[in-house]
Amino acid sequence: MTKIYNKAVLAGGCFWGMEDLLRAQKGIITTEVGYTGGKNDNPTYENHPGHAEAVEITYDDSILDYRHLLDFFFQIHNPTTLNQQGNDKGTSYRSAIFFASEAEKKIAEEMIEVVNDSGRWSYPVVTTLESATRFWPAEDYHQDYLEKNPGGYTCHAIYFDSYLD
Repeated sequence: MTKIYNKAVLAGGCFWGMEDLLRAQKGIITTEVGYTGGKNDNPTYENHPGHAEAVEITYDDSILDYRHLLDFFFQIHNPTTLNQQGNDKGTSYRSAIFFASEAEKKIAEEMIEVVNDSGRWSYPVVTTLESATRFWPAEDYHQDYLEKNPGGYTCHAIYFDSYLD
């Protein structure tokens, strides 16, 4: 019998650093970087108006549930900077959760409340909750970028321990 895995799409700035940190988490099966939430079909790095740089995550819910996935997401980027992570600025670099169901949206709302209540950030969370739309894989040279280019640019790190523990 084939195991069925869940998918999630998250955006938190440049997709290279997000992918690199996410792929190492127990329960994550695969990651793919790409574009979602924008205005055009077949977006490219040079032409993706309104799209966020995002990571599509395939994960095993029996090992890592959606709430804990979002907990890690909020540990590895600054969710309080509007359309910016590090030096990267613009809507492509927004913090966003692309929910696929009302249940996921509710969990995301609850996690935002947990993060805000934690007092770890000086400003409130500006992460948007957006209904999932088509995910467009990025060009091959963006996939696994930091594995191919050790020491390459990233503005991501694990800033905090779990919000849930």
